[in-house]
Amino acid sequence: MLTSIITSVISLVVGFMFLIKGADAFVDGSSAVAKRLNVPPLIIGLTIVSLGTSLPELAVSVTAALAGSNSLAISNVIGSNMFNTLVVLGMSAVFVPLVVDGSTRSFDIPFSILVSVAMIGLALTGAAPEDGSAGMLDRMDGIVLLLLFAFFLVRTVYSALKFRSAKMQMEAEQMEEDITSEGPKSMGTAAVYIVLGIIAIIAGGDLVVGGDRMVFGMEFHYGATTLARLFGLSETLIGLTIVACGTSLPELVTSVVAAKKDEVDMAVGNAVGSNIFNVLGILGVATVIQPVALIAENIIDAGVLLAVSVMLLVFAWTKGTISRNEGILMLATYMIYLMYICMR
Repeated sequence: MLTSIITSVISLVVGFMFLIKGADAFVDGSSAVAKRLNVPPLIIGLTIVSLGTSLPELAVSVTAALAGSNSLAISNVIGSNMFNTLVVLGMSAVFVPLVVDGSTRSFDIPFSILVSVAMIGLALTGAAPEDGSAGMLDRMDGIVLLLLFAFFLVRTVYSALKFRSAKMQMEAEQMEEDITSEGPKSMGTAAVYIVLGIIAIIAGGDLVVGGDRMVFGMEFHYGATTLARLFGLSETLIGLTIVACGTSLPELVTSVVAAKKDEVDMAVGNAVGSNIFNVLGILGVATVIQPVALIAENIIDAGVLLAVSVMLLVFAWTKGTISRNEGILMLATYMIYLMYICMR
């Protein structure tokens, strides 16, 4: 048992490293290719770079769905969104009060609430009580989620191009300079970055989800599913805590650094945008590949996420900022939620 615990912990740590570094390499390579194809830097930032921070969640949820670990697949998404909203934004607000722009207040946050409602509604309408499930997201539901995601992405890019400000232009030019100076210098090198990034993301997803694997005639037990089994914990609890926190590290680092640099609009936009992508993009892809059954706890957690999203909207509309006190309240709410899911 001790060997399996050690192997599982190591695989989680290495898996998270692979996911984060793989996402970085994929973004660097893809951004370099896009730039050399004369794609505007603003579009690169709104698509490739923004989606890059959610690649770890995508890898874990798809891997879990394929492995039949439905609770882990859905809990990773819900847990990541809870972490993004309460911890990422809460901690960012503690560093500096977050000013929420009009577009984020009037569209992005309300749309994230609509997305949570859609997820719960689709799951409940696909309920399959005969197999003990509280709900089901099937392939058709996945297509609906992906269509909503396509709408959100097109709307975001169109809005940015139509109402781009001088500040946005400066940020785009700075990003273009960063890609040129730090990214791969040739198309060949960029292709290597992309391929290695994809390999690392796939490997990282497998290491985090885990299971049983025969290697050179020896059976290895590793990853989150093994830890859950060894300690008698549910995959839902592991997905909402350890896995969700680990896959959300890119969002935490990006938003806190942005807040400390006084780029508060980037901090809020990154977290809210990631939440929308997690539900529409990740669950959409995962359920198209493999339908995902939800248990009662998943529905309850989705309801809590909906309430938290409404709380964020209320805070955002209060003087148009998320204050330090509200940030502390968000962090406290997350701690209370952790205690609740550990005791239930």
